[in-house]
Amino acid sequence: MKVAIFQHTKSETAGYFETILTERKIPYEYVRLYETGNVQVHNATHFLFMGGPMSVNDEKDLPSLKEEKALIRGAVGHNRPVLGICLGAQLIASAFGARVYPFRQETGWCRLKCEPDMTGFIAGFPETFMVFQLHGETFDLPSGATLLCIGDIVKNQGFIYKTAIGLQFHLELDETMIKEWAGELDLETRERIIKETPGFLYESNRLCRMIAGAFLG
Repeated sequence: MKVAIFQHTKSETAGYFETILTERKIPYEYVRLYETGNVQVHNATHFLFMGGPMSVNDEKDLPSLKEEKALIRGAVGHNRPVLGICLGAQLIASAFGARVYPFRQETGWCRLKCEPDMTGFIAGFPETFMVFQLHGETFDLPSGATLLCIGDIVKNQGFIYKTAIGLQFHLELDETMIKEWAGELDLETRERIIKETPGFLYESNRLCRMIAGAFLG
């Protein structure tokens, strides 16, 4: 087993997923697209696509996005596990023909609700839960996908499509990453996030482990 982690910007690492991979002694390799634009990876069995500030529709300016979508289709076509976070989820949706488009901005901790299929997919996943959000686009579901969880502001928050899992939200964040991301926001939003984080981060990490378990097997 080997996990390829596709990183679109320096600040959006795999975060807590790295902790889980290290604990389980699973090798992983970063594909730093913000440095090379090269999506090639060798001997990977699992594919993890992280977030980023770009849109999946920016293929003209960022040709690597088109190559990532092709890689996602190929991985799923060969029954390889794929997990997409935020931009990564939008890449999965777009790779299989769904629309990705500007919508309501979500920033900070938000409450989501499980659809019945989520608790069937991952036993014990809570019916409602808090997640960290930082996005301004949303996606339609690919034909044949199953919706896993929904939000009040942005409906489509998580889905599965064959061997791919797409999550609009961020479960990978640790305290250091949240402080770094919050530092780029306006003062009011930053203070709200820093105040709320201690109450939600432990549970977020726990849910990250559950998603990682479904992804890694």
